Amino acid sequence: MSHRKTLLAASIVASLCLAGTLHAQDATQGTQNTRSTQADKAKAKELATVTVTGIRESTQKSIDIKRGANSVVDVVTAEDVGKLPAHNVADTLRALPGVDISSSSAQEGGFDEADRISLRGTAPSLTQTLINGHTVGTADWFVLSQGNTVGRSVSYTLLPSEIVSRVEVHKSSEARFQDGGTTGNVDIITRKPLDFDKQYTADASIGGVYSSTASKTDGQFAGLFNYKNDDSTFGVLAQVFDEKRHLQREAQELPSGFTQITATSPVGISHPDLVGVYIPSLLGSTLFTQTRTRKGGLLEAQFRPTNDLTLGLSGFYSKLDADNYNRNYMLWAGNWGMTQAPNPGYTVQNGVLTNATYAGVAGTPYTVYDMIARKSQAKTYYYTADADWNVSDNLTATFQAGTTKGTGTTPKQYIAEVTDNYGGGASWQTHGAGSPVDWSVGGDGSLAGAQWSGTWGDQLVRATDKENWFSADFTQYMNAGVLESFNYGVRYAKHDRATVSPEGATPGNLWGALQGAATSSYPSNFAQGIGGVFPRNIWFFTQSALANAVDSTATWLAGNDGPTGRHNYGADWTVSEKNAAAYFQANFQGDNWSGNAGVRYVNISQGIDTYAATTVNPDVSSLFGMWNREHYSNHYGRFLPSFNLKFNMTQDLVARFAVSQTQTLPDYSALGASSWGSDLSKTGGGGNPHLKPVLSTNFDAGLEWYFMPRGLLAATAFSMNMKDYVAYGTTNRQLFSELSHQLETYNVAIPLNADARLSGLELTYNQPIGKYLGVNANYTYADGSSSFTWADGSNNLLGTSKNTYNVGAYFENDMFNARIGYSWRSSFLIGLQGAVPYYQAASGTLNASVGYKATDWLSFSLDALNLNNPTTKYYQSAYIPTAFYENGRQYYFTAHLKF
Repeated sequence: MSHRKTLLAASIVASLCLAGTLHAQDATQGTQNTRSTQADKAKAKELATVTVTGIRESTQKSIDIKRGANSVVDVVTAEDVGKLPAHNVADTLRALPGVDISSSSAQEGGFDEADRISLRGTAPSLTQTLINGHTVGTADWFVLSQGNTVGRSVSYTLLPSEIVSRVEVHKSSEARFQDGGTTGNVDIITRKPLDFDKQYTADASIGGVYSSTASKTDGQFAGLFNYKNDDSTFGVLAQVFDEKRHLQREAQELPSGFTQITATSPVGISHPDLVGVYIPSLLGSTLFTQTRTRKGGLLEAQFRPTNDLTLGLSGFYSKLDADNYNRNYMLWAGNWGMTQAPNPGYTVQNGVLTNATYAGVAGTPYTVYDMIARKSQAKTYYYTADADWNVSDNLTATFQAGTTKGTGTTPKQYIAEVTDNYGGGASWQTHGAGSPVDWSVGGDGSLAGAQWSGTWGDQLVRATDKENWFSADFTQYMNAGVLESFNYGVRYAKHDRATVSPEGATPGNLWGALQGAATSSYPSNFAQGIGGVFPRNIWFFTQSALANAVDSTATWLAGNDGPTGRHNYGADWTVSEKNAAAYFQANFQGDNWSGNAGVRYVNISQGIDTYAATTVNPDVSSLFGMWNREHYSNHYGRFLPSFNLKFNMTQDLVARFAVSQTQTLPDYSALGASSWGSDLSKTGGGGNPHLKPVLSTNFDAGLEWYFMPRGLLAATAFSMNMKDYVAYGTTNRQLFSELSHQLETYNVAIPLNADARLSGLELTYNQPIGKYLGVNANYTYADGSSSFTWADGSNNLLGTSKNTYNVGAYFENDMFNARIGYSWRSSFLIGLQGAVPYYQAASGTLNASVGYKATDWLSFSLDALNLNNPTTKYYQSAYIPTAFYENGRQYYFTAHLKF
């Protein structure tokens, strides 16, 4: 038996002995402190369904739910129908202790809207997101997230805030919770028809959003209608949303990082002092534009044929159209930096060529320019049928069957690459990781001086994420001293995640079609917010001109899986999983204490199908090369114990202790993805079907002081010891190049198992000031490391910010309300860029909102996001930057109507 299991078992045995002692003490006092079963159920339902309006009431309800829970949980409650404390669900959760957010899931760079949630300084894939306690299928709009970097986290971009009643963040485990979240579960709770007070309820939010960088204003609409009959035995709720906004991101990117001058290169031979020195491979002026349109709705129906039986149907659909255009005009030092030496007078600091000028050499292109437009889409849906049955006064049962599916699709990609600035020479000057690189090129950088380099990637990519499940949960109420009730149940789910690229286009004379095509230029104030001196007056083909040129010259090949077809087998993979679980949990209630202890057994079978490149006797072949099919099977069975204990030390002071084991399966692409790579940088990634699940042994201990209504001062210490944590190493693999149309060697990142540990502390403070004012603050410290050593010599965990804090204040009276909040997190490891780890620098965001209630049925709100216009910075080391992103500010003005 491992040390972790021994320690966990000892902790649970000691805790149960303590519970037994308390049981004996309480038994001598009789049963007067045992809660009535019916009163207990009524109280729980009242707490969950009470209607709240306003900042103060939502704060109080969140605190009440946290205080009443037996496990470690934090809660955000909507201030009104369709009104969370922030416009975005993930941004709202960022204000909770121990919660971090990120704006991307792969290498698409930083955006203005939070997209992923993670807990306690870990990667998003270790946090499970549920809706009403069940899985939601997810997918992404970005092509790399569809095929190459596919985690188990949920994209919050598909989840509008209007559907949310409250969000519960469970940080300690219980046996009754669905398994899958190593660090915890985020459960998004929607409204139910019979929870409303009135027979008829109608609500509409009509407004617009303005983006400062895009200089665009777009419409936003959300509506709700709810009906329930007079005796509350039947109800229907319908919600719809239609929300559009423009994004414009202005940046400096170094997409391939820095590379080292080798001893065998011409520069290394002629200048030995430069051997091992880092130079930038690519230095880019990058303009990204996108239009996001999210449409969908939620439909709920409830029927209560008897007082003891409630039947429910639920359906949700959300679709995001996210067409985008990325232009990256790049100094191409990776092309000539190994063969051409810099002029005398260059400087080297900390192993980096920080200041260099290169004379122009005739025939040498000093820039390469990629223009990449994509049609992109993501959507998700779920349907559930459930029954809540009070079998008797002492037994309740809940049954649910459901299906969910997420789909991410890139149906078309329009790509043109040219080389430019021939013979012009170049120069750069770096300033460490905190500031952009100053760079310039000479020669003719216009369209007239450009030469055709090529096109690639006009290929359909589709990712699907589907699950079907059934669950049966029972609660047996007891009148046996401190033994309050038993929870027990079963759950079965079949989950399939797949990516395919079955068809695409063979390029034609694209360069010829682009002659005379419409062009435009970067904005006149491009990237002013990030500073630096680099090219900004840059031309590009318009998005429609590029798309029309590709469509008019390319030959789309569909339905051909043979040697002359464009089925990219190297992008195809499937992970199928069957999860059968059963659990038993005992719930205790004594005099001033309560808790639970239980165990969940999980049995998982995995089937993984992928392809490997070959040169002889292939199973399949296409214009992308020859491939052999590969199949792998994994099977895991594991008991996951948990224990939670809560003491009411005084009327206002609560102490908590929790210990558990949790697990998360490896990311889907980490298991199944075939190797993939960038033809420019010759780097990429791939899967490892032999990865084991992450198993974490968790401890929590905390104190919570509820010193006044809406007042809370809390501290929680936590630790996680993770076995088979997933890190990433590198290896060389042969991959098919779309530029050379042959197998070439790529440096590929592959996942591997390692051990890891993480511990930390969460502090929370909520303080009302008088009747109308209040302040809140929280701080999280997280310290983690793994047994794996990255290429930079570190042992960092993915996603771990050592320090995170949030501070805020609010005002609310009967007519006006206002809120301001600032969130900050320290730097953290994102992953690998090529073969080298890279990080996001420390960053902070300022958000604010104001509201005015004109009448009982009409109010107005103004939400301002990213008021400080933060620059998102990525870096490889203290001396080597990776990217600088400016997304601007966003302003949402909304009229809320209630009937």
